[in-house]
Amino acid sequence: MKQIKIGQTNFTGSEIALGIMRMNALTTNEAATALETAHDVGINYIDSADVYGHGKSEEVFGKAFKQSSLNREDFYIQSKTGIYENPGLNYKTTRYDFSKKYIIEAVDGILTRMGLDYLDSLLLHRPDALMDPAEIGAAFDELQTAGKVRHFGVSNFNPMQVALLQQGISQKLLINQLQLSVMHTGPIDFGIHTNMTDARSIDHDRGVLDYSRLHNMTVQAWSPFQYGQIEGNFIGNPNFPEVNAALQKLADQKGVSKNAIAAAWILRYPAKIQVVIGTMNPEHIIDSAKGADISLSAQEWYDIYLAAGNDLP
Repeated sequence: MKQIKIGQTNFTGSEIALGIMRMNALTTNEAATALETAHDVGINYIDSADVYGHGKSEEVFGKAFKQSSLNREDFYIQSKTGIYENPGLNYKTTRYDFSKKYIIEAVDGILTRMGLDYLDSLLLHRPDALMDPAEIGAAFDELQTAGKVRHFGVSNFNPMQVALLQQGISQKLLINQLQLSVMHTGPIDFGIHTNMTDARSIDHDRGVLDYSRLHNMTVQAWSPFQYGQIEGNFIGNPNFPEVNAALQKLADQKGVSKNAIAAAWILRYPAKIQVVIGTMNPEHIIDSAKGADISLSAQEWYDIYLAAGNDLP
């Protein structure tokens, strides 16, 4: 498995990471098998969030990790926080919360559920309109000094939000986790359509990929096989025949699955990107991980881009 540097550090992580959002649906044995399979194919990076399964995903992870043959040093483990789910409203999200008290208590809960002494990184899950960088900085300092969190980052932030937060904290933000896939290409489209007036020329993300490259932030691509706002999987979906045909053609040529080609397509983009896969199926983990070993030519990359319904000006 190819490795990349995480942000501006000497730490390296596998190009494919395993997200455990769906781990709450597994038994302890099934979860342990998923973790061991990931490790066997070279994945050394785990991504979580305190809201996954309303906390149960991390509980299952903790039990499975303890039961498995794995050691703490085998994985770089991160989680995310900042989304407040109201239990009284059936866990409906009613706000985002970046207060010092909330962040610190959330990390304590994460560590307890996952059975860990520390997180390698903590990401703020979605932008909080009420965020106070100084208060966040105080929380980060306390967590780092206590040895509970080593590094920090964000998720779904635009460049101005990253810059605003960075101004108020002492740690370098290493990561921005963003939705990116063959069928979710907005952060790429607007650059190709520069100086145009069509819909694809609209920059909804304020150049977040270019900003990340300029500031050496690792981009983590979530939902790499999804279309829309996580509306479903486009791999094998009959509603997307052209892109599936393009993926299958290359999969046949290179002896891998369509998932591997879709992952390789993201990795071909010249930014520091990790692909976060969310499958808990051991066979799918093995298939998708092969994407890190596939090199796509520029023409192959553009062929897939166009087959996904995009155009060139």
